[in-house]
Amino acid sequence: MQSTSPEESAFEPPPQTFSTPGDRQYSLAKEVTMSAQSSIAASDWAHPHPSIFQLDLEIPAFFMPYRWWEDEATTVFWAFDIQGISRVIQFGLFRDENFPRTSLCARNVDTIDTFLMALSEPHEYQLLGNLSHIQRVEEILRRSSISPFQAIPWSWLPPQPNPTLTARDIAAAIEAESHFHFRQVAFEELVRAALGYNAIFVEWFLQQHEALYIILRDHLGAYPEDIPLYAEVEKHLRSRSPFAHRALVQCLMAVRPRGNRDVTKPTAGFDFIAGPIQALFKEQPGRLIAMLKMLSVLTIRFRRKYVHAPTMDWRTPFDTSIPFLDDYLESTSPTDLARSIRGLDEHHFAELTRQSLIAEDAVVGQLKVQWRELSVSVWECCAALPDLIPYLQECAQVSSLTKVAEVPMSKPSNRTIICTDSLNHTILKTRPGNTGTQGNVVTLENLFPQEILSLMSPAQNFAVYRQHYQKFPGIPFLIPHIRDHKENGESVLQPVFQYLQSTQ
Repeated sequence: MQSTSPEESAFEPPPQTFSTPGDRQYSLAKEVTMSAQSSIAASDWAHPHPSIFQLDLEIPAFFMPYRWWEDEATTVFWAFDIQGISRVIQFGLFRDENFPRTSLCARNVDTIDTFLMALSEPHEYQLLGNLSHIQRVEEILRRSSISPFQAIPWSWLPPQPNPTLTARDIAAAIEAESHFHFRQVAFEELVRAALGYNAIFVEWFLQQHEALYIILRDHLGAYPEDIPLYAEVEKHLRSRSPFAHRALVQCLMAVRPRGNRDVTKPTAGFDFIAGPIQALFKEQPGRLIAMLKMLSVLTIRFRRKYVHAPTMDWRTPFDTSIPFLDDYLESTSPTDLARSIRGLDEHHFAELTRQSLIAEDAVVGQLKVQWRELSVSVWECCAALPDLIPYLQECAQVSSLTKVAEVPMSKPSNRTIICTDSLNHTILKTRPGNTGTQGNVVTLENLFPQEILSLMSPAQNFAVYRQHYQKFPGIPFLIPHIRDHKENGESVLQPVFQYLQSTQ
C-alpha cells in the first residue's frame, strides 16, 4: 500500500484499489476511523514511528523449493472439474492474479457454458444464457471468489476516567475489538498469507492494531496519569490478543522507556494458524484436489472455532486433522469406506470391557470424546462438500445391509449412526436432481433407509435402537446404553456384555 504524505492526509483521498483472485476490486479507506483521525495528528506523520507489525514477522518462516500446488493449479484449469477450478479460484493458490481469467478465457464456449450452469440454479439459466463468453468467465470468477473485503476501521477508544471501570474491563473491551477484526479475515486469505502470497484482509487487520498503538500512545501522552492503569491492562492482555498486547507493550515502552521491567516480550501473532496450514502443504505434496477439499472443510471449522465462537483462542494451534475426510479420500468406493469405518470401530472398541462400561472409566470417556469429534467432523465435511452426501448415503445403505450369520435385519456400524446423526444437524443446499432432496434442501428421510432412521430416533432414549440391540448385539452406540444403565441398572447392559465377551 502506498504511503500518504502529511499534506494528503488532511484531505479525503480517492480509494486505492487492489487486484485479487478473479480480479475482484476492493477499496481500502485511508483513514483509520473518523474519531481516531483526531488522535492520529499531523505530528504522528511528521515524526513517523517504527512499524509495529510486519506480516512476514507475524507468519512463521516458510520455504518450499518447489511450490507444487501452483503447477497443479494449471493442470486443474485445463480439466473439466468445475468444483476443483472453483476452489482454486477461491483459495488463490497462484502468484499471477490474472491467471484464472486467462485460463478460463482460453477454454471453448461450450465448456464455459457447462461450467457456469454447474454453478447456477435453474431459474438463472435463461438470464445467464444471454451473456457473452467473456461475461460468463467473469460470472464464474465472481461466483467462485470469496466475499468482497470490507475495510472496517478500528473503533475502540480509551474511555473517559471512571472509578468503576477496571483494567480487566478495558482489556476485555480491547480483546473484543481485536476478535471482531479477526472475524473479518477470511480463512482463504490466511491460507494465502501463510504461503507467502498477498493477503489484503490480513494486512488490513494488522493496520488496525497499528492504529490501536497510535491511539493508545496519544492518549497516554495526553493523560500520563493513566499509565499505571494501562500497565495493569497489559497484564490482562498477556493471555489474550497477541496483536492488541503488542500494540499496548510498544505504547508503554514509548511513554515510559525506563519503566518496562514487568512488560513481557510479545510473540509472533499468526503462529497458531499459519504454522498448521504450512505443515499441511509440506505433508501433502502432489495432492491439490484433495488439499482443496481439506481446506474447504477447514474453512467451516475456522468459522465455527473463531468466527462464531464467543471467545477467541489465540494460542492453541489450529487443528487441521480431519480423520473422516482422510477415510473418504482414501476409499475406492462406498463399500470400501463402510468396511473401513467398521474396522476402525472394532479397533476403537477393542479395549472396552465390562468393568470399563460399568465404571464409565477413561476408556469409555475416550470413546465418547471420539464420538463427539467424529460427529462434528462428519458435519464439517458434509457442510463443506455437498458432493459427499450421495457417497455417504450409499455407504450407510451398504452398512445397513451388513449381515451377521442369518440375522435378516440391518446392523449399522457405530460410525453409520454418527454419520446419520451429523447429517441430521446439517442444512445443505444441493444442485437439483441430487438424491435425497426435496426442493433444494437435503432431507434425512431420503438419504438413509428407514430402518436406520428408526434406530436413530431419540424418542424414549432411543427405544427402537435398544430393542433392536437386545436381539442383535454388535458394536454399541454408547450414549443410550450409558443412559439406560444409569436409569435401570446393570442388567440392561447384558447384550453389550455378550458382544464384548464374543470379541475378546
